[in-house]
Amino acid sequence: MNTLIFRTVAPFLTALMVLFSLFVLLRGHNEPGGGFIGGLIAVSAFAIYGIANGIAAVRKALWFHPMTISAFGLFIAAIAGLMSIFFAVPFMTGLWVYPVILGVEIPLSSVMLFDTGVYLVVVGAITSIALALEAEEDA
Repeated sequence: MNTLIFRTVAPFLTALMVLFSLFVLLRGHNEPGGGFIGGLIAVSAFAIYGIANGIAAVRKALWFHPMTISAFGLFIAAIAGLMSIFFAVPFMTGLWVYPVILGVEIPLSSVMLFDTGVYLVVVGAITSIALALEAEEDA
């Protein structure tokens, strides 16, 4: 399925799906959603882009190797869990800060940091698997 229409629509659909995956990620610590499902939506977007334009285009669009993205996500998730040790609370306890930016109080949490790490782990690992499978198919 490599029609002209699909190749034309794929970049727009990819951008829309990645934007939606970020929405799911950001609302996930308060409502259903979060890093895992948001990451799967982003990987689906990259898969659509890869089907339309090939794996070289996906690798170029990612900027970093997928396993580097995954490793960075694992690092962020570990930092989110280990932060609780410095505040003398049990491991993985949610910590909150409320900075005021431009007169608006914005709640930030270690839960959001953990969800972001999970998002990056899923995006990196599943994209790496998908690209490897696609590369074997092309060979």
